[in-house]
Amino acid sequence: MKKQELSAPLIGIVRHRLATDGKGVTTLVAFHSCPLRCRYCLNPQCLDPDMVWRTVTTSELLNELLLDNLYFLATGGGVTFGGGEPLLRSEFIEEFCRIKPAEWKVNIETSLNVDRTHLERVLPHIDQFFIDIKDTNPSIYKQYTTRDNAQVIDNLQWLLQHEGMAEKILVRLPHIPNHNTQADVNRSRAILNEMGITHFDEFNYIVNPE
Repeated sequence: MKKQELSAPLIGIVRHRLATDGKGVTTLVAFHSCPLRCRYCLNPQCLDPDMVWRTVTTSELLNELLLDNLYFLATGGGVTFGGGEPLLRSEFIEEFCRIKPAEWKVNIETSLNVDRTHLERVLPHIDQFFIDIKDTNPSIYKQYTTRDNAQVIDNLQWLLQHEGMAEKILVRLPHIPNHNTQADVNRSRAILNEMGITHFDEFNYIVNPE
């Protein structure tokens, strides 16, 4: 009996991104659902059950992304999985990666706040990780996301045990108004640098007054 194809809910697909979330031209595939409840969530629709844009199978997604195959091949680009938390859809990503053209790069934007099994499943297929750490201080992290960050740090340490992985990781360290300071960001960077992280993206959240 033929194995049933996996499907996943999306909040959007954004094409023709250049040097934004990976090398070359990329297409962002954003999944619904996230384990975090961040105070200033950039994609709140991923938490609303009524805001699923489309549900696609792996082959349907492949057929749509093949429209940009020439761009991917010419620029060394590919697909970036985001969300929401894409690692919650690790089985879907794994299946997709088995049927996509081998030349496509695969990037992932993740909080790493998921069970290790999800990370283990996709690791062989990912060319670059964009990891949103928020802050290494457990109190700041929990106040902002409502979750503990112990799993995040454990997963990051596990990733760094793999040879060459540090070059595939970019850590995002935001300055979050009313939650952390530049001094907090500096402390997080020092801790992560000690762990072996060398690529960082520091930026300021722009928060609209309520």
